Amino acid sequence: MNYPLAWAMLIVSKPVRTVRLTKRSWLAVCLAVFGSSTVHSGLCETTEPGLKDFYSSGWGIDSANRRYQGPKRTSVSADNVDRLELKWVYQLAEKTPRSYPLVSEDTIFFGDSGRGLVALDRDTGCTRWTSPVEGVEISTAISPARLPDGRDVLIFGVRQNGIFAVDARDGTHIWRYSFTEDHPIPMYSGSPLVDGDNVFVPISSMEMGLTILPWYGCCTTSGAMGALDLSTGAKKWYTPTISDPPEKTGRHWLFVERYGPSGAPVWGAPTLDAKRGVVFFGTGQNYSHPTSATSDAIFAVDTSNGNVRWVMQATANDAYSMGCGIPGHPLCPDPVGPDHDFGAPPILSTLRDGRELLFAGQKSGDVHALDPDKGEHVWRKRIGRGGLLGGVHFGMAVHPELELVFVPISDRETGTGEGQAAPGLHALEMASGETRWSRIIESRGCAGCSGGISSGIVASRDLVFFGDLDGRLWALDVSTGETRWQHDSWQQYDVVNGDWAQKDDEGRSYAEGGAFDAHGPMLADDLLIVASGYGNFGQRGGNALLVFQIKPDALP
Repeated sequence: MNYPLAWAMLIVSKPVRTVRLTKRSWLAVCLAVFGSSTVHSGLCETTEPGLKDFYSSGWGIDSANRRYQGPKRTSVSADNVDRLELKWVYQLAEKTPRSYPLVSEDTIFFGDSGRGLVALDRDTGCTRWTSPVEGVEISTAISPARLPDGRDVLIFGVRQNGIFAVDARDGTHIWRYSFTEDHPIPMYSGSPLVDGDNVFVPISSMEMGLTILPWYGCCTTSGAMGALDLSTGAKKWYTPTISDPPEKTGRHWLFVERYGPSGAPVWGAPTLDAKRGVVFFGTGQNYSHPTSATSDAIFAVDTSNGNVRWVMQATANDAYSMGCGIPGHPLCPDPVGPDHDFGAPPILSTLRDGRELLFAGQKSGDVHALDPDKGEHVWRKRIGRGGLLGGVHFGMAVHPELELVFVPISDRETGTGEGQAAPGLHALEMASGETRWSRIIESRGCAGCSGGISSGIVASRDLVFFGDLDGRLWALDVSTGETRWQHDSWQQYDVVNGDWAQKDDEGRSYAEGGAFDAHGPMLADDLLIVASGYGNFGQRGGNALLVFQIKPDALP
C-alpha cells in the first residue's frame, strides 16, 4: 500500500464534501445522521457535568507540554498497576479516532468524529450530552477555560472547519473561527492552547494533500500560528511561518503553474513560556521549491503580537509533497527532501540547577535540547533511523524529578531513513542527552505490523504509559524501562452505548481495538483513558475508547 497516497486521499476527499454545504445544511445532516442526544440508549439521568476540577489544561497536560501527571493528579502507580482493569468501553463512530480526552471530577469529554463532542459519565460511560459540530472530525485535545461572565467553556479544533468554543454544561455552541481571511485552505491538526484571554491556534494547510493531484498548481500557502480572543473568537493576530510571498517558479504539462515557497505547516500544539511571554512551536517541511529557512524548525513567537523572537532550523532544504509517493509525479519536488517534520510539540522543563531547556523531537529521530532564550543548541542526539514514518511523531514526555526525557520512536519497517531502526521508548538525561535506558518494542511479526510508537505518551511518578502500532498498551518503569503492565487491544469489546450501529450477527453491539496512534493515553485520578484504533497509513483501524480503573484491594 502507498501510505502517503492513502493519507492524502483521506484529507483531499473531505473538502470536496464540506465546501458545498452551508451551515444550515451541516446542521441538517448532523441531525439526520447522528440524531439528537435523546434518540439512543445510554443517556445519563444527570446531564450537567461537574466542572470544578480538571486533570489537564490541554494536549500537553500542562501548558509546557510536559505530559507528566504527578502523584496529586493520578493514583495509578507501580504499587497498584497490576490491579488496573478495564472499567468500560465506548464505541466511537469512526475507526480513526483523533481526539485527546479532558477529564473532570465526574466526566470525560471526548471528540467522537462522526458524532461530535461527547460528555461521558466517568463511572458508567453513559452520555450526559452530545454536541454535533460542523465538519465532524474533531482532531485535537479538549481544553477547558472560563469566560469573564463565569461560563465554563471547552475549546477544540475540527480538522477543516476551525476552532470551536462550546458551553461545558450542555455543549451549546458559543463561537467558531477559521482563519480563512488569512489562509484559503487552513487545516487544524495541532491542539489549541488557552492562556488567560488568548487561544493560540496552530495552523497547517490542506495543500499537503492536494499535491497528490498532478493538475494542482502547487503551492501557495504556509503554516501559521494565530491568536484568538477567548470570549468572542475574534482574531488578535496571525503569523505565517513563511514571510516571503509565493512566486511562480515554472510549469508542467504546459498549463499547470508551479509556485513557491510554501509549506512549513504547524502540526502540533504550541508550548507556553509565560515568563518570557512567548509560545514555542515546530514546523514541517516545505511543499515546493524554493525552500525557506523556517521549515523543519522551532519558532519562538511573542504572545502579545505574534512577532517572531527566534527560529532554529534543524534540517535545511527539505521539500516533500504527498505526490512523492507516486513515481514520476510532477509535483514531487526535485530534489526531494527527507520529510523531517517537527510534528511533536516542544516541551519546556526546568532542571534542578535552575536551568530551563526546550526539548523538541523530530521525525529524523533527532532530539534537540535548546536554550529557550535564543534557540541555540545545548545538545542534540539522534535515535534510530527516522524517515517518512520514523522518528518522533506525536510527542514526548518528561519526568521533572528524575530529569528524564522519554522519547517514543516509530521507525516503521516502511521507513526511509538511514541507519539502524530503534522502534520503542528511550529515556534520555535532560542535562546531557545521554541515554539512561532504551526499550526496543518488537513487532507481532504479522504483515504490516510494527512495534514502533507513533502516538503521544504520558508519564507519572514511577510509570510511563504508551500504546504501540500493533495495538498493545504498555506501562514501563520510569527508572529501568521494565514492563510493569500490558493490555492487548486487538479484540472486540462490549460497549456501554449499545444502540449505535456496529453490531455482530447476533445483534450485540461492540467496538474493535486497533493501532495506538495520534494523541495517546491520559492519566486522571485512578483512571487510564485511551482510544484504540487509527486506521491511516495502512494500520489496523479501531473504534474503542477504553477506560481502565484501579480495582480496589480485595476485602479480607
